Amino acid sequence: MTTHTQATAEFFPTLSPTNEHIALQSGSGDQTWTYAALHQRVNQFASGLLAGKVDLQEERVAFFMPASLDYVTTLLGVWRAGGIAVPLNVAAAIPELEHALSCAGVTRLLVSNADDPALAELKALCLSLNVQLVSVADVLNSVVANAAAKLPVLAPERRAMILFTSGTTNKPKGVVSTHKNIRAQITTLLKAWAWQPDDAIPLFLPLHHIHGIINVLCCGLWMGARVSLFAKFDMEAILAQVSARQYTVFMAVPTIYVKLIQHLETLDDARRHAICAGFRAMRLNISGSAACPVKLYQQWQALTGQTLLERYGMTEIGMGLSNPYHGERRAGAVGIPLPGVDAKLFDDNGGIIAEAGAPGEIRVRGDNVFLEYWNNPAATAESFVDGWFRTGDVAVREDGYYRIMGRSSVDIIKSGGYKLSALEIEGTLLTHDSIAECAVIGVEDETWGEAVTAFVVLKPGQELTYSELKSWCESRMSPYKIPKHLRVVAALPRNAMGKVMKPELRRV
Repeated sequence: MTTHTQATAEFFPTLSPTNEHIALQSGSGDQTWTYAALHQRVNQFASGLLAGKVDLQEERVAFFMPASLDYVTTLLGVWRAGGIAVPLNVAAAIPELEHALSCAGVTRLLVSNADDPALAELKALCLSLNVQLVSVADVLNSVVANAAAKLPVLAPERRAMILFTSGTTNKPKGVVSTHKNIRAQITTLLKAWAWQPDDAIPLFLPLHHIHGIINVLCCGLWMGARVSLFAKFDMEAILAQVSARQYTVFMAVPTIYVKLIQHLETLDDARRHAICAGFRAMRLNISGSAACPVKLYQQWQALTGQTLLERYGMTEIGMGLSNPYHGERRAGAVGIPLPGVDAKLFDDNGGIIAEAGAPGEIRVRGDNVFLEYWNNPAATAESFVDGWFRTGDVAVREDGYYRIMGRSSVDIIKSGGYKLSALEIEGTLLTHDSIAECAVIGVEDETWGEAVTAFVVLKPGQELTYSELKSWCESRMSPYKIPKHLRVVAALPRNAMGKVMKPELRRV
C-alpha cells in the first residue's frame, strides 16, 4: 500500500518530512511552521480522525475557526483521511450554521477549543443535531506522536469539500467539489498568476469561501510559498508587514481596497509613502469576489503603482476568467478564460453568441467545475445544459475580454425595453463626489417594467437630492439608464465577502 508520505505528496507536493521552508506564519510574524512540521501535524491529525478506520469514506467533517494553524491542519487533515471538508463561516448566525450542518449531514464539528464559553450556543446546536463537537488538540492528542498511520489513497473523482453559496438570491446550496476539481483550480492559477516558491502572501479573507481557501491558502501551500495567517482583517498589523516588504502578492475584495485607500488618506506623508512603496514592490495585487469599480482601480494605481488584476469566479467553478499576468489588464473587465477553462456566452435560446458586444450568460466547462449541489439533484440538473455550467452571470465580450454586466436575476434590469447593467450604472454613480457607496436594482413599475432605483451611502457631511443626481447623470449616461428613484441609506447590506445583498434592499 502507498505510504502516507507518498500519498500526501500526490496532493500537496510541498508537504514532505524534509521540506524546511516556512509554510505558515502568524500575522505578527513571531511564530512560524515549516512544511515538514505541517506535514507531520496533518498526518497525525488525519490518523486521529480515522481512529483506527481505514478511510472516512466521505464523512462530512465541519470546522468553525478563523485562519490559523488549526484551520490548515483540519482542512488538509480531513482531506488526507478521506473525508469531505465543510468549512463554516465564523461570522454566521446560529440559524445559518444549523442550515449548513443539517444540509451537509455533518457528523463532527472541529473547533480550536471546545470549552470556549463563546461557543455555548454552537455547542447547544450540536447537541440538538447529534453532531460531535471536538477540539483540534483532542484529535491530535489521541494519536501517539510521530505514529506512522496508513492513510487512504484517494481517487481524484472523490468528493473533497462542500462550500455553501452566498445565498444572495436564495437559500445557500452546498457546492460539492472533488479532489480533481480542487487540483484543477489550484494548478490553473499557479500557471496563470506565475506563483513562485519565494512568494509570500497575507491571508485575512473569510475561510468558508473559495477566494481565501483556494486562491490564497491552497495556491500558496501547493507552490511552497509562505502564507501569513490573520484571524481577521487587522489593517494596522497587515500594513506594518506591507511597509516592511514582507509580501510579494496581495489578494483582497474591493471593499478592502476602499478601506485601505481611506486609511492611507489619513496618514502623514512618511507613513503613507512607506506603505505605498511596500505595495509597489509586490509583484501582484488582485481584486475579486465583487466587481471592482473603475474609479477604485484608478485610485489604487495612482497611489501604489499597482495595476490591479481583476478576475471572475464563483463557488461552483473556482476561477474561470482572469486578466493576464503578462499583458494588458483592463479596468472594468475580468479578462479572458483561464488555461483549461472553456467559457462562452449564450443567448436566451441557448445559442452561442459570437458577435462582440452582445450580452449573454456565461457558461463554463472544465475540470474546475464542481460535481453537484449536495443532496439537491434538481438544482444540479437545472444548472447544467449539455455539459455547460450556467453561471447566471451576464457579460459582454469586447476584443476578447469579458466585462460582467451582473447576475441575470439581480443585476440585469429590464426597463423600457432595454436590458441595463446595474453594475455599469453603479460604476458611474461612484464617480459622484458625494457618493461613498451605491447599489442599483430594478423595482417593479407599471410604466417601465422595472424602474432603475439607486440606493446610495453619502460621504460624511454630504447631501444629495434626486433632482441633483438626475441633472448630474444627464451628461454621463443615456437617459434610459438614469435612475428613476434615489434612496439615501446609512449602509448597504453586505455578506461576509463584501457583496451587496440586493434582495435585502427591496425590504429597506
